[in-house]
Amino acid sequence: MGRRRVMAGQRLGLLTPLALLGLLVGLADLSHGFAGEDEDYYMQELLTREQLNQVRVQEKPAASTPDMHEQPSQSPTKKAPKGDAGSGRQTGKTTADGKTVKTPNKKAEKSKKSAAKSATGTSDGGRQYNSMNEECPPMGLETLRIDDFQLHASTTKRYGLGAHRGRLNIQAGIYEDDLYDGAWCAGIDDPLQWFEVDARRLTKFTGVITQGRSSLWSSDWVTSYKVMVSNDSHTWITLKNGSKDLIFIGNREKEIPVRNMLPEPVVGRYIRVNPRSWFHSGSVCMRVEILGCPMPDPNNYYHRRNEVITTDNLDFRHHSYKEMRQLMKVVNEMCPNITRIYNIGKSHSGLKLYAIEISDNPGEHEVGEPEFRYTAGSHGNEVLGRELLLLLMQFMCLEYRSGNQRIRHLVAETRIHLLPSLNPDGYEKAFEAGSELSGWSLGRWSNDGIDIHHNFPDLNSILWEGEAKKWIPRKMFNHHVPVPEWYLSKNASVAVETRALIAWMEKIPFVLGGNIQGGELVVTFPYDKTRSQGVAREQTPTPDDHVFRWLAFSYASTHRLMTAANRRVCHTEDFAKEDGTINGASWHTAAGSMNDFSYLHTNCFEFSMYVGCDKFPHESELPEEWENNRESLLVFMEQVHRGIKGVVRDLQGRGIANAIVSVQGIGHDIRTASDGDYWRLLNPGEYRVTAKAEGYSITSKKCEVGYEMGATSCNFIIGRTNLSRIKEIMEKFNKRPIRLPVSQLQARRTREMRLGT
Repeated sequence: MGRRRVMAGQRLGLLTPLALLGLLVGLADLSHGFAGEDEDYYMQELLTREQLNQVRVQEKPAASTPDMHEQPSQSPTKKAPKGDAGSGRQTGKTTADGKTVKTPNKKAEKSKKSAAKSATGTSDGGRQYNSMNEECPPMGLETLRIDDFQLHASTTKRYGLGAHRGRLNIQAGIYEDDLYDGAWCAGIDDPLQWFEVDARRLTKFTGVITQGRSSLWSSDWVTSYKVMVSNDSHTWITLKNGSKDLIFIGNREKEIPVRNMLPEPVVGRYIRVNPRSWFHSGSVCMRVEILGCPMPDPNNYYHRRNEVITTDNLDFRHHSYKEMRQLMKVVNEMCPNITRIYNIGKSHSGLKLYAIEISDNPGEHEVGEPEFRYTAGSHGNEVLGRELLLLLMQFMCLEYRSGNQRIRHLVAETRIHLLPSLNPDGYEKAFEAGSELSGWSLGRWSNDGIDIHHNFPDLNSILWEGEAKKWIPRKMFNHHVPVPEWYLSKNASVAVETRALIAWMEKIPFVLGGNIQGGELVVTFPYDKTRSQGVAREQTPTPDDHVFRWLAFSYASTHRLMTAANRRVCHTEDFAKEDGTINGASWHTAAGSMNDFSYLHTNCFEFSMYVGCDKFPHESELPEEWENNRESLLVFMEQVHRGIKGVVRDLQGRGIANAIVSVQGIGHDIRTASDGDYWRLLNPGEYRVTAKAEGYSITSKKCEVGYEMGATSCNFIIGRTNLSRIKEIMEKFNKRPIRLPVSQLQARRTREMRLGT
């Protein structure tokens, strides 16, 4: 780096009298937005967003003076009009295709159009100015595209608060320790500290996003900072506003991200954030993301070897609700013979929960053909799963049309259901804020504040109580545990989305399913609730634990990153040690999960796929995320054909609905569908399988499962028992014994008496 580029600004010493004035910036009224230290992370962020909204209204900043720092107000990759800085509210909204959606404040926003399209700077003297900017995507601190060795700091408080932890939205554990804390924290609280990112190539830097420290117990955030750039990491240039160092306004609490756009893009290899002031009761701690575009450099080997390129011609962007619906319609029009769009109900705000079916006979269940489902977006801010399912339906349609035999076979032998958005209300909130500004929890819950994924009835406790009292199988079954009556009442705290999901799960005989989530890289499987009361995490296996582990590994092992031994930990857990899978309860206990409910109330084995460290990746990341997950999505669907399948019929060849199919040695049974067909997921091996139904005799046989793909046929024919035949005859006579007329009965008794005399 011998040759130095000339950049905006002038070289100054590290500290000047004018620069020291920056220490006073942002210190006023810092207590606003302070969250209780013992509150949950998610609730902290909700409360502080509302508090900040109230503060902004009270402060009433001058409308003619655009604020430089942005709280969540616009979507990624689009220039949305900026609302009140820090309010988290948007007065105008722009869709991903550039079309403007009218809002009640649209007229007011038109008057600010020039300000909305530009980045604004604030000097330590208080003056502000505008300039046009090209917005660059995040460099990848949050998505881990930036490696740990590219992050440096002046000092660190301890290893767990080192520079490698200074990533946007990184989470600390409940019990903070020396390894996995939630920010970079300087070892000394003074204005000489800095956090540095090495881009490893010349980069055009356009903005900085900051957060405070993720912690239940500490309140630390930076309230103002300077930005410096360098080509060689020795000579640094501080961004200027005229002759003065430019001071950027930072955070007012620890969770809500704040974005500052640079007044002009600057080019360099290194960028530093130099905290100038911080919360008066806290320390110098921050989480950071840098916005930057790599400069053209075809000889840069480092960049080439880390680049992931997709060859699939798909729609790689974030879709609003309307755009999602339009895309599904386009897929349906492209492949009308194998697709069908339907909805399972509505959200709290009335948005339909759309699903698309992919099958060679859409709209009907075929005997012997298993039903598979993928769902996404139960947490509305975990956006990657939604986009992966939209990409998957496009991919399957295009590949089917092009004659891909793997896809054609999958479509011909499986009835596939894709539901990309279980919580469209929450998604719209996160989408409005944007990928980098929605934080860790905005849009997570339904409109009525319910976590949909954990809103199901706790059937675990019912089953375990029955086992403890030895009610199984005399008084209750080890499967298809009924939903409690209290849960079905109108006054129960059950989201309308959850009720719609349950009705859908009960209507269709799903065999295998996956709900796609975000924020981690791991596949979890039941049980999700610990069996021991009061225990936060412990191994709690199901009777089908070996099958669950096999199926979970089928997804994790074909993902590009989940099982990579050298991959970095997303937050606090190293799931790569567990081959990218984990029993849900051994991670953290959660009652009423969708996974446990699906297993205990239906035949469906349900998994949670956490497909990325970043819940809401920038849309420039979507092609790489698709490549990371494409093979996994296909392989997991193919696992629905593993195990045994068959039909349970009577002597006349009619299918028997609701017959029980048991496997010796596994304390969890399944039931046949309305046509008498069933599917039982099993690992390779030899099994003694029994079929029984009320009023029929019990039949058993041996069934063998091989390693090759394709379920083994294992059909049953069972006859009626004598008792059931008697009951059937009695039902014809309204369940009364066959009786002679009264006159005939009296005549018989008279004859018997005469003969007796």
